[in-house]
Amino acid sequence: MGYIAVIETGGKQYLVKPGDKIKVEKLEAEEGQKLTFEPLLIADDKDNEVKVGQPTIKGAKVTAVVVRAGRSRKVEVVKYKPKIRYRKLTGHRQHFTEIKIEDIKA
Repeated sequence: MGYIAVIETGGKQYLVKPGDKIKVEKLEAEEGQKLTFEPLLIADDKDNEVKVGQPTIKGAKVTAVVVRAGRSRKVEVVKYKPKIRYRKLTGHRQHFTEIKIEDIKA
């Protein structure tokens, strides 16, 4: 069981450790389903030896379970042009999947 790792999902990178709950871009997974993220970009094992991938670490993986899926708070977007009475307000709510990291194997 490792201590920390860097995973990549949804075009973003996340620094995780066992027990963490993180919100990632929406994944096609049901609540309670187990996920595996592999290969890893960086991993730290029991001996405090940091392994850095070139670009990834072969055979290393992170297991996680889906806690819930939802939508984040609304982000308001305002368009405004001075002197011509143009104002437009729109909003956006991004979908996310919350996962809990269970184990890291480097």
